[in-house]
Amino acid sequence: MKILITIRGDYVSPRFDLCAEAIIATCYDRQLLDEPRSIILDHMSAEVICDLALKENVSILVCGGIEEQHYQFLTWKGILVIDGIIGPHDKVLQEAVDGTLSSHTVFEEGQSRRETT
Repeated sequence: MKILITIRGDYVSPRFDLCAEAIIATCYDRQLLDEPRSIILDHMSAEVICDLALKENVSILVCGGIEEQHYQFLTWKGILVIDGIIGPHDKVLQEAVDGTLSSHTVFEEGQSRRETT
């Protein structure tokens, strides 16, 4: 399974459509198979990220805020979208690999996570 996380620096990007970088990780049986790949996008666009997710055959896409039309498109294509995520991408990736990440989760500095409504 492949996981794509939209990032900005060391954190999940707050907006899907203003993301210039993404991480793609491949995992199996709750283990990373390889070192996650970092991809720099040539320009910021929700369509570019959607195309990347489809091209890479991503199963899960993790992001901050996402517009409804892009959310609907990705889910229609069979991609699980976990949105509303705030925090460092390394912790987020670990929870995604473990299968415990859920939408609207905030990772607080030095602590575990808390879910918001």
